[in-house]
Amino acid sequence: MRTIITLTMNPAIDKSTSTEHVIPEHKLYCRPARYEPGGGGVNVSRAIRKLDGGSLLVYPSGGMSGQMLYSLLEREGVEQHPLPIKEMTRENLIVLEESTGQQYRFGMPGPRLTEEEWQRCLSELASGPAPDYLVASGSLPLGVPSDFYARVARAGKDLGARVIIDASGDSLRMALEEGVYLIKPNIREFSGLAGKDTMEEPQIVEAAKNIIAKGQCEVIVISLGSAGALLISKDIVERMVPPTVPISSKVGAGDSMVAGIVLGLSTGKPLRQAVLYGLAAGSAAVMTPGTELCRKEDTDRLYAKMI
Repeated sequence: MRTIITLTMNPAIDKSTSTEHVIPEHKLYCRPARYEPGGGGVNVSRAIRKLDGGSLLVYPSGGMSGQMLYSLLEREGVEQHPLPIKEMTRENLIVLEESTGQQYRFGMPGPRLTEEEWQRCLSELASGPAPDYLVASGSLPLGVPSDFYARVARAGKDLGARVIIDASGDSLRMALEEGVYLIKPNIREFSGLAGKDTMEEPQIVEAAKNIIAKGQCEVIVISLGSAGALLISKDIVERMVPPTVPISSKVGAGDSMVAGIVLGLSTGKPLRQAVLYGLAAGSAAVMTPGTELCRKEDTDRLYAKMI
């Protein structure tokens, strides 16, 4: 199996709970909270582990919440390399309203990193073991420049790694200018990248092909939610639709999809099969409650129906 490193610049502890009704100005009594690691690359590494794969997770960590994050990841068996920072790792809150089934997700901004702290993340990547795949995923915390993922892409290419970016906005645009192997935007993020409010499928394919022709990216996987995903490369244009599954929570579906794709590639699956496995993992994630991510048995069962 080829090696995988994931990078998360704004990790979190996801605290999830539920209450009967969400009512303004009232004291709300909640069920006992559940604490889980969160953040883009954190969830990618967690999902890879749940799929019986392995990766090295690199992330900045600070304060008591950072210590708690380390313990939660250790409990799940995720190999990790935290880098100390002065401010505290963030916490997010997810509340399920039991009477309606509606989910309320409150994301906190997280710590402000100093230049020395975010530069250290880059230097640790550049001086560490060279992976076959480098996955940078999630939002950037305060203090980190918009071109950070472009710098990650440059460092990854210098190491000979295939770089996968799961981000949005300027950070994704600048990473593409540097050049990466694969991106996985959702339809809204890709439309923003193309400078459009909405796009039909032929327009999406044309814009993606243009990005690939410029050498900015080799593979684009666009998540379409319940409609599946679009896989676009130099040789492939295909809409992939997963089997219908019961939806419990959509938290972590995109991260599980990235995990399935990169794990599939690292174990030798051809690109199309790797993306199908990622789509199966993303679909499996919506079947689980809260922020539980995908389960291997669900992923394998859905994948078997798609190939």
